[in-house]
Amino acid sequence: MTSIDVSAGQTADRADGADRDAEGARQAASVVVLRDGANDAPEVLLLRRAEREGDMRSGVWVFPGGVLDPVDQDLAARCDGDTDSAANERLGLAAGALAYTVAAIRECFEEVGLLLVSDGDGEAAGRERALVRRGEDFVALCDRHGLRLDAGALAYHSHWLTPPGMPKRFDTRFFVARAPQGQYPEVDAGEALELAWLTPSQALEKERALKLLPVTRETLKDLARFATVAEVLADARARRQPPRMMPRLGRDAAGKVRPVLPREWAYAEIGHLDPVGLGHVCFELPPLQPVRLSDRVTRITCANGSMMTGPGTNTYLVRSPGGDEVTVIDPGPSDDHTEAHLQAVVAAAAPGRIVRIVATHTHKDHSPAAQRLAAMTGAVLVGLTPEHTEWQDTAFHPQHRPADGERLVLGPGTTLRAVATPGHASNHVCWLLEEEGMLFTGDHVMQGSTVVINPPDGEMAAYLASLEKLLAIENLDWFAPGHGFLMARPQDEVRQLLLHRRAREAKVAAALQSAGAATAEALVPGVYGDVPTSRHAMAARSLTAHLIKLERDGRVRHEAGLWHWIAEVA
Repeated sequence: MTSIDVSAGQTADRADGADRDAEGARQAASVVVLRDGANDAPEVLLLRRAEREGDMRSGVWVFPGGVLDPVDQDLAARCDGDTDSAANERLGLAAGALAYTVAAIRECFEEVGLLLVSDGDGEAAGRERALVRRGEDFVALCDRHGLRLDAGALAYHSHWLTPPGMPKRFDTRFFVARAPQGQYPEVDAGEALELAWLTPSQALEKERALKLLPVTRETLKDLARFATVAEVLADARARRQPPRMMPRLGRDAAGKVRPVLPREWAYAEIGHLDPVGLGHVCFELPPLQPVRLSDRVTRITCANGSMMTGPGTNTYLVRSPGGDEVTVIDPGPSDDHTEAHLQAVVAAAAPGRIVRIVATHTHKDHSPAAQRLAAMTGAVLVGLTPEHTEWQDTAFHPQHRPADGERLVLGPGTTLRAVATPGHASNHVCWLLEEEGMLFTGDHVMQGSTVVINPPDGEMAAYLASLEKLLAIENLDWFAPGHGFLMARPQDEVRQLLLHRRAREAKVAAALQSAGAATAEALVPGVYGDVPTSRHAMAARSLTAHLIKLERDGRVRHEAGLWHWIAEVA
């Protein structure tokens, strides 16, 4: 594995199963109140919740908010600055969206005394906030003072759902709003212990050690991007149906459970293995620990993690459910970790026996342990040899060379199909477990990064064609990469990779056109300015692969050690 570019993280699924995900969750609304601080920097109002025994949110710093009340829908008729239809479209609801806006306004008044109204005697109503806190109907307060709620002051920001498995779950819509002029927040001893105005960056400072929920922390990170309150509001108003974010409970290698966010690598795998939220799935990849991904598949990660191999090389064991014969995919490197890793692989195969060892390709973090494992088990080696030997495991001599599309029947209801995917390596083959729609991708598709295409064995045109090939695979549900966790929505991942590679190629062409002539190394800083300089040597390899492709496309030529721009193809 060699990586350069970190790709965008995943978001929670709002399509199939969205209503099931929210089952039992209480509908809630929260408002992020902002004001202009020093140099117009946005400051956020935070309140520290009261300490309550057994309350998971005890003592945490939060934004004003709470659960919807039946009166909130009735009060929707009092809203100015928004309509039912517009709110429903913005929140992605068939009906009732304004109730969330009302709840945010009502909770803001009840918890911190700020009243977002557009008409009526708001000042007099504000003096009576204590009555509402003691249980007076908020509707009665609005009636007495003729209040019109300023729904237009709130901009919809985000949608969060508490993870399955938590004792209390909330389906919460978050809004942002400017603090009303001339009003000042007051602490409510029943709900909060103290209030604070802080910039998002200040609230996130480690030195402050504020106790924050994941949703609060992530919201503050988002708000830290903006220089003014006006920018925050404009960005929120431009959003349309932001994706619902639902963390999932996972554990670390020591067993400590915490919410895992949708952008984290383990997120999709946790949802696959633990849909009800038991919190038993690890969000790390500790070496030598078998992870059962299905009745057919077990993964063991080698302890060879590094900048080049990420968390380590994954070895997959595949067998027919209840079957005795095991196929091992990518047994890993030959180094100080090999013996312990192979012992773990053999142990995970028991009581079955390893009969086949498959290499997706022969880079030195994937196939070298095949020789040792074959000697231990008598298994047959399956794979291809590379066209060029640089960076390759030259000791790999397969006994079977699979053809593109060839099927290996591992037992009843378990079939691996070879998918030739040259590009990262000339001999790269992905393997599709047809019954599960799971593709073992080796290094063809990796999690969170793009692979280095290193000529002469690596070829950019072949790599792009191989990516396109994956889009034609039907019923493709999961990627099982050579480094990292299971990846959901595989064809979306492929489309993103294709967009990324084509954008990078366009930057290569533009940089060379501007320079007229240059070495690949000279182009790297401009083309890969988003990549740490420590990785520029690797980036130069992929950049060279792009140049070779452009040369074959007739757009550049290589002469006397320099790459020369020719012209755009007509």
